[in-house]
Amino acid sequence: MSTLEMAEPGKQLLNGTGSQGPPEQEEMPKGQDPGPAVLDGDGNVASGEGIPMAFRRATKGDTEPSEQGRNEEALMGELSELVHKVVKSSTWWERYGVDNCIIALSLLILPAGFLCLCSDNALPFLLGIFILGIVHYTVAVKATHLASHNALMESKTWGKVWAIFFIEVCSAFTVEQGIYNHVKIHHAYTNVIGLGDSSSWKLPFLNRYVYMFIAPIAIPILTPLVALDLLRNVKLATALRTVCCMFLGLYSHYWLLLNVSGFQSVWSALLCMLMTRSLLAHPFLHVNIFQHIGLPMFSVDKKPKRIHLMSLGVLNLPRNILLDWSFGHSLISCHVEHHLFPHLSDNMCLKVKPIVSQYLKKKQLSYNEDTYMSRFRLFLQNYEKLMVYAPPVTELVGIQ
Repeated sequence: MSTLEMAEPGKQLLNGTGSQGPPEQEEMPKGQDPGPAVLDGDGNVASGEGIPMAFRRATKGDTEPSEQGRNEEALMGELSELVHKVVKSSTWWERYGVDNCIIALSLLILPAGFLCLCSDNALPFLLGIFILGIVHYTVAVKATHLASHNALMESKTWGKVWAIFFIEVCSAFTVEQGIYNHVKIHHAYTNVIGLGDSSSWKLPFLNRYVYMFIAPIAIPILTPLVALDLLRNVKLATALRTVCCMFLGLYSHYWLLLNVSGFQSVWSALLCMLMTRSLLAHPFLHVNIFQHIGLPMFSVDKKPKRIHLMSLGVLNLPRNILLDWSFGHSLISCHVEHHLFPHLSDNMCLKVKPIVSQYLKKKQLSYNEDTYMSRFRLFLQNYEKLMVYAPPVTELVGIQ
């Protein structure tokens, strides 16, 4: 069987309603070589019509070209040529400048956030929490994600430097393991069982309400702990660098709260760190599960070619000012585009979005879109099917 059977025919979950019980899963054959890692590619859901958003079995029609005589490589090549023309005609400001400016502006308002926390009045204090939280997610999610794909600048050398700064200092994670898990596994094997199936976000021992509403608060605590565990897989020099960078980022945050914001106790400073670093933890967790889980899954030896894999296994959410700024377009409204062309910056993903969507729909390929609240209701109502009867949690929690 070429795909994961998410539900039996006639029992598919339409708009968040369906039958109970675990879906059948196809295991990856023992000893199966997953093949060479591909550094770019991801896919998404519907083509604008009423296609089920969860537990839909990928049919033969999903995995074959929509036009006779044209194979998947030709389709991807044609789309790549269209996108390349747009990128080539774009200015440096469009390719890199817009996103670099957003990151720089976020860092520039950081002092204002610490100063607001000096106030005894509730409004300025809450404003300070908000500023620090937004800045943290802009550098720890948006900048980290772009740096992992070397999409912040053309220079690979400086790209590596910024990746260490954003991923290790700002996000308290490890560069090598984070990039490997995200780029070489998640992107190369999007929605492939046992590899890029987003199972790292599944915690079957938690009930739906704890997972959706309480568990996200623990992400800032779990992230550095997972990173330290992953350091067993890297060289000693790399591990020492990562530990030093993580300590620098965390201690700098703590020191500034004590010496600039005027916190009087260790626990009050640590609590403030948790509040700011978990400000957008709920949408961060939700976005990660909404955009892949519940879409067609494939076995490693029977997965379709790249353009079909990426168009089927990825979903776009609507634009949102707060999340667009903090997470970036490539993680919100342009996730399909990002998985197809992961080297593009957030602004360029937004620019090529009309071309990609029109091309996929013209070729009768899937182009999945759904609202945040629709996905939220779906996951809350069908939590067991989507999040419990699934592979165990793995180590991909560092980067989306």
